[in-house]
Amino acid sequence: MNSRPIRKLPVLLAPLIALIAATASVAFPVASLAPAVKDQAMPFRPGETLDYRVSWSAFTTAATVQLTVPERRDLFGWQTWHFRAAAHTQTPVASLFPVDDQFDSYTDTASLESRQFESHLNELGKITDQVQHLVPTGQQSKAPGPSIVVEPGTRDALGALFTMRGTDWAHVPELRIPVFTGRDIYEMRGHQDSGPQPVTVPAGVFSASRISISVYQHEKEMPAIHMAIWLANDAARTPVVIQATLPFGTLRAELTQAPK
Repeated sequence: MNSRPIRKLPVLLAPLIALIAATASVAFPVASLAPAVKDQAMPFRPGETLDYRVSWSAFTTAATVQLTVPERRDLFGWQTWHFRAAAHTQTPVASLFPVDDQFDSYTDTASLESRQFESHLNELGKITDQVQHLVPTGQQSKAPGPSIVVEPGTRDALGALFTMRGTDWAHVPELRIPVFTGRDIYEMRGHQDSGPQPVTVPAGVFSASRISISVYQHEKEMPAIHMAIWLANDAARTPVVIQATLPFGTLRAELTQAPK
């Protein structure tokens, strides 16, 4: 088996969940939504837990991913949602690439802009931790230490996924937002390309709509990368499938148990 695609698998687990797929350094940007002046109503809630099985190539279960909403909290004076994704490779992939990663997003409850993005990585026995503070152009950071200046409306990887869930696709023909992956900012453009249809995953059969996502950099589409997410037609708009098609294959995350 070619070792190069396997080397990239750990790097792509989090981007898949956040709907960011690329080679080692891709991130999405998506055109910003209009700024909000009050908290936006969201279909998720604190305490939510979603578990997924990730398949890749011949591996039915290359990894597992858990998405959670641990809390809403004050972060340096901002009211934020706290989102978390934890990814773990499974046997036999884990014997080649042991991965135990966690990503935390603190997303503003009003603007849905990312305020803080954390990565806690344990890959191939190497442990790295990074905490990044984001501040939109024209605003002043409330966080201690240095900040990364981004354009207004920028999400991080996890915040982008939850923004997709919070979008009323019946009235939004296309969503564009800037997305920061921890290294770069790209553009993500999403639209609904199918209405409700049955989707079967380990958690059961769901009526879900497919959201198609393209990735751009400097206004140029990255044709080798494409993503899609199937959102259940329920009150929570549960992501039942998250899929990324990449130059070396397709990563597909399927919901393994009913939301709790």
